[in-house]
Amino acid sequence: MADAPAIHISELVVGFGKKTILDQLDLDVRQGEILGLVGASGGGKSVLMRTLVGLLPKRSGEIAFAADDDGRDDRRWGILFQQGALFSALTARQNIQLPLREKARLSPQLLDEIADAKLEMVGLTRDDGNKFPSELSGGMTKRVALARALALDPALLFLDEPTSGLDPIAAGEFDALIRTLHRTLRFTVFMVTHDLNSLQAVCDRVAALADGRIAAIGPLSAVLASEHPWVKAYFHGARAQMLGLGR
Repeated sequence: MADAPAIHISELVVGFGKKTILDQLDLDVRQGEILGLVGASGGGKSVLMRTLVGLLPKRSGEIAFAADDDGRDDRRWGILFQQGALFSALTARQNIQLPLREKARLSPQLLDEIADAKLEMVGLTRDDGNKFPSELSGGMTKRVALARALALDPALLFLDEPTSGLDPIAAGEFDALIRTLHRTLRFTVFMVTHDLNSLQAVCDRVAALADGRIAAIGPLSAVLASEHPWVKAYFHGARAQMLGLGR
């Protein structure tokens, strides 16, 4: 169905041992939106993302993805992990080529052409493709990781703390890059973040995770009006006040 959510999550339960992290969580991610997920440290944000992409098992509940034109789940995903997760022994170009090597049989020339196109897409040069991760700045590492996530032209992009570790200028530039790529390529974005600036600059909707469930969801203005204690503390604290978010 054209109006089906990109991701439908119903009564999801995830835990470790006797500890429940996500407790009967419900959430729909709309097609084509950028959804920002916020929550307390250790509150389950990355657990939810890793469960969605199959890296962690669920105890119960439903996770459904939008169907493609053939009626199958559309699993064209791209994932940017928090620290980039580049392979240190491979060049930037080779890191970008990894998904292509796994999913398609392409000539070395075509692999290079695609990788170079992705480098340019994220604001890097072909010469940057020859560099190893140890030679990249934090911002460049994030951009290479993003280029790798985009290698297969995904319909759905997962971003785990994409601006973590970046200075404010680099973080702002990365936010602008995400917004530009989203506007051009029309993919859906599920973004885990704690960055209030990113929520303002990038996200169409914000979902606040507290006590294992979605405590508030909607445009940022709607989430700001939530009376949930954690949501109020997060969005109306000192840092939020500095950004003009708090009341």
